[in-house]
Amino acid sequence: MTLAQAKKRHEEVASEIRRHDHLYYVEARPSISDLEYDRLYRQLIELEEQHPELRTPDSPTQRVGGEPVKSFHPEKHRVPMLSLDNTYSQAEVRSFVKRVQKLLPDETLTWILEPKVDGLAVNLRYEDGVLAVGATRGDGTTGDDITSNLKTIRSIPIKLRKTWEGVLEVRGEVFMTREGFKKLNVERAAAGLEVFANARNSAAGSLKQLDPRTVAKRPLDAVFYGVGFVEGGGGPQCHDGWLDWLHDAGFKTPERTWTCRSEDELIAAIDDLDKIRHDFRYETDGAVIKLNDLTLRQEVGFTAKAPRWAIAYKYAPEQARTRLNGITIQVGRTGVLTPVAELQPVFLSGSTISRATLHNEDEIKRKDIRIGDTVVIEKAGEVIPAVVSVVQAERSANAAPFDFFAYLNGKCPVCGSPIARDPQFAAWRCQNIHCPAQATRRLEFFAARTALDIESVGGVVADKLVERGIVKEPLDLFNLTVEKLGELNLGTDESPRIFGTKNAEKAVNAIQRACTAPLGKWLFALAIPDIGKTTASDLAAFHDSIEDVADSALLKDVIAYHEKDKEESEAAAHRLLDAGFAAKSKSEKETGIVTEVGPVAARSVLDYFDSEEGRGILRRMKELGLRPESQKGAAKTGGGLFNGKTFVLTGTLPSMKREEAAARIEALGGKVTSSVSKNTSYVLAGEEAGSKLEKAHSLGVQVIDEAEFLKMVAQSK
Repeated sequence: MTLAQAKKRHEEVASEIRRHDHLYYVEARPSISDLEYDRLYRQLIELEEQHPELRTPDSPTQRVGGEPVKSFHPEKHRVPMLSLDNTYSQAEVRSFVKRVQKLLPDETLTWILEPKVDGLAVNLRYEDGVLAVGATRGDGTTGDDITSNLKTIRSIPIKLRKTWEGVLEVRGEVFMTREGFKKLNVERAAAGLEVFANARNSAAGSLKQLDPRTVAKRPLDAVFYGVGFVEGGGGPQCHDGWLDWLHDAGFKTPERTWTCRSEDELIAAIDDLDKIRHDFRYETDGAVIKLNDLTLRQEVGFTAKAPRWAIAYKYAPEQARTRLNGITIQVGRTGVLTPVAELQPVFLSGSTISRATLHNEDEIKRKDIRIGDTVVIEKAGEVIPAVVSVVQAERSANAAPFDFFAYLNGKCPVCGSPIARDPQFAAWRCQNIHCPAQATRRLEFFAARTALDIESVGGVVADKLVERGIVKEPLDLFNLTVEKLGELNLGTDESPRIFGTKNAEKAVNAIQRACTAPLGKWLFALAIPDIGKTTASDLAAFHDSIEDVADSALLKDVIAYHEKDKEESEAAAHRLLDAGFAAKSKSEKETGIVTEVGPVAARSVLDYFDSEEGRGILRRMKELGLRPESQKGAAKTGGGLFNGKTFVLTGTLPSMKREEAAARIEALGGKVTSSVSKNTSYVLAGEEAGSKLEKAHSLGVQVIDEAEFLKMVAQSK
């Protein structure tokens, strides 16, 4: 076959595949079998292997990209992607219409109402009808170039089905289907991975993956509802005209829209959408109302943040009444007992709800929740079921107040050991540190990404390792072999589900990496009371090894400094200042010194390692040859790039998780805190940064993005 013949055949096959992709992924009416489709696809691959020059960016074979990218590059939108003002009030919708009518007194206004898809906003730039760049919304002006990831979504056309000369920006939402989200979580649970909280975050997280091959496996789809930059000013002059054009060009558009000419019609449409939105394939959280005429939109204009010609109406969380049949108590990794409402199943916001959190004993008392009550429940953020209130008028005369201690007979529901009320918190705890429930939770915490990052042994894998007696305490992980872990049954004896060799190899590799994880991560992973991530990092910065922490002279001096003996207190203060573990107080209300770690945390650490459990941990780590990596040098010597600098992280970073960025900061001597103050050195901000970013601007704190941060990190190499 000559090149000319191959090119002609390539165009024919590619066009045929695009047609079938559109029928299957957009129209949902496939016309050929999978076998026939695969045969066409193989023909295309063979033609491109014989003639590589035919492998153009718009070829169907280029939907799944090649190697992972190192980072996402910024992409500036030709026309800003502004956010919409929103409201929960139908009265405010009427006021909005009146405001726009006042700006256009002589015009008869037509409105388009469409579902507000709960997904991730994207902007696609087509050049001469071919997808050139796909980007996230970002800050509205600049987003991340995620073209290779967006190409994996089959409903997004790489080449338009209608001719367009020049540049066209098309805008919409990428979402994860309801069914796909449920299936993905089942698969992740089976593999021992943490399940996703909701479909919206899952879609956003998927598009931030650096490997498009991973994205291709996620059940993503997209719907498009408008345009941005339009070269030459061509195209329809009304919104509904653009929706029709986009549909004909190959895009999925909102499955239902309403054309309204009055306030009453808009309110009726809002109510109509609310009745049917739970049947859509994607999550919705409201309705978007837009002026139809594009010319009139230009006359109305924009505020600094949003267009004046559009508004988003958000539905209040849907509520339902049901009966509280009982209360069960769950035991967490630290022994905290959490009450859970067992409900008469009720349909709410698209799913059947049978359980809801009750938080703690104080919450039950505050709302006066009793077994047998009729309760009102809602999905907080349309995700987490919660009991809102009790219908007092329907309470039975013999319904008794709920007594937490008496209900459990003062014993842990898992191991039967005594329980006690934590005097500092509204929580009861199981007093048995060897409680099986706590063993599972401790194992999950130990292996979590924020601790030793052995995520392969989280979730159901952790439960089964403990249940089958393979792991009794976290350090037992370091005795696991691929053979032993590969045989783990994640199911039941009647319906076995084997973990498998590949998953086991991945887990064992992660376990081996954890052997020399940074000391700060180890201290956090051990779940020592009162020791969070920041305190663990502070301790690691001033100690060579875990043995040094266990018998720390610095921590003993912290305690001594706060004792009543004045002479010993002053001596301890001098030693702490000399070691750099304390600084003189700058507060006018305080005198003396401020230590890196307070007396409560210091005593907790020393007591923990002086206990039978703590001594056993040290002994076992030595036997297993576990040597956490020292992080001492940078902070103590002042040689770290970020020594003395404080960072606050906010938003979603393009190419790294916030935990990874925090680890880099701490490794270079910096500190990561959760709140912004005038003492903050930098705010590292990603997409959808919120109030912390606003506070940074108000205080004049320097804000940097990931690209600037990585440039700074590169200086340390």
